[in-house]
Amino acid sequence: MMNRRQFLKAALAGAIAVGSMGLPTLRASAQTKDIVDVAIGAGSFKTLVAAVQAAGLVETLKGPGPFTVFAPTDEAFAKLPAGTLEELLKPENKQQLIDILTFHVVAGAVKAADVVKLSEVTTVNGAKAKIKVMDGKVMIENANIVTTDIEASNGVIHVIDSVILPPAKPMLPPTGAAMQRLPNIVDTAIGAGNFKTLAAALEAAGLVNTLKTGNWTVFAPTDEAFAKLPAGTVEELLKPENKQQLRDILLYHVARGRLPAAQVVKHSGIGMANGVRTLVKVTDDGVTINGANIVATDIAASNGVIHVIDSVILPPGNIAAVAENAGSFSTLLAAVKAAGLERELIGRGPLTVFAPTDEAFAKLPPGTVEELLKPENKQKLRNILLYHIVRGSNDSSAVAKLKSARTLAGKSLPIMIEDGKVMVGSATVATADVLARNGVIHVIDTVLIP
Repeated sequence: MMNRRQFLKAALAGAIAVGSMGLPTLRASAQTKDIVDVAIGAGSFKTLVAAVQAAGLVETLKGPGPFTVFAPTDEAFAKLPAGTLEELLKPENKQQLIDILTFHVVAGAVKAADVVKLSEVTTVNGAKAKIKVMDGKVMIENANIVTTDIEASNGVIHVIDSVILPPAKPMLPPTGAAMQRLPNIVDTAIGAGNFKTLAAALEAAGLVNTLKTGNWTVFAPTDEAFAKLPAGTVEELLKPENKQQLRDILLYHVARGRLPAAQVVKHSGIGMANGVRTLVKVTDDGVTINGANIVATDIAASNGVIHVIDSVILPPGNIAAVAENAGSFSTLLAAVKAAGLERELIGRGPLTVFAPTDEAFAKLPPGTVEELLKPENKQKLRNILLYHIVRGSNDSSAVAKLKSARTLAGKSLPIMIEDGKVMVGSATVATADVLARNGVIHVIDTVLIP
């Protein structure tokens, strides 16, 4: 991988970079081959050349240009999921292939020295591709630029190590008669062809009729998303005796009402149809819901909208169960039991818990925990624990906006941001936004004493 300095050095020494690929080391003024012929001659772009031919783009890329091509190698195409390339090369998928290939092409000859000055480029596809320097690497979207400034008579080639995919083209929500002509959510998913497992799960859970009527937003996992689950999980969930668990999981992918992508990104979290909240995060790399990438958006149906995700999202347990599964809150859970607060963390809510780890309790003076766990100190222990709990499900974005929060102990907990870290009282939030069925946990490194 190249850091920024190496990238610029390559820009100034294009002949060396070209030579490293086994291409003729010609000066720009002497280069007589166009972009297509240069790629053919290199020998490492056989897949790209085949794709360009299948998409009918050969004459375009042999034209006067100039063009800048961010060219994926054969190894880059080999990273795509099995069968993807074969599917794209089929005549019926020609437009999709054109959309992908033109996302790798920029009008004009943009040399490496200019690329690093940009935050994005507008591709021939019409969509913008992000440029960034991260950890010393120069990237376009998710691909590293590994070789630069390969000259052609009609432009320049920069070599990348991954195929970059254009964003889904936004669809204006249909209205009126057009809306009525659309199939419902279930039939839309079935017609797409890559939601067979989801369709089977909806049938087994008895949710088909529910999602054929009403008004919903569905975050729909693909067949590949379901395939990521541990072996045997889907088969187990489809058994009749597990119908309620399956319903709970599926309804955790469904929100009431129609939420287009433009509205989804305005939420830090969304309450789902099973009554449990999800977490939405927007970063430079895209949008996630509970860690699952939203890979396609705004697929319209007569009774709602579908957003496609690449992983199945599983509803969490209650706060106590999540803490127990984490394995690092044994002291906290023992204290909760001794203080008689299990019901608060199991059934009530929503709550926000600032949860000290076992290491946080170990920082207390020797003998403190043992003393607090004695029955005669139950009220004192309750007051300390309740000082760590706030009503409502306050994710990190909500907490960061607060200067203080009223705890269940009846006392105010100061909140501040210091050196980029969120501080609650004397504790630092080490891990934020651990979701639970009845609230959210923020892990802290110090026990708070009211």
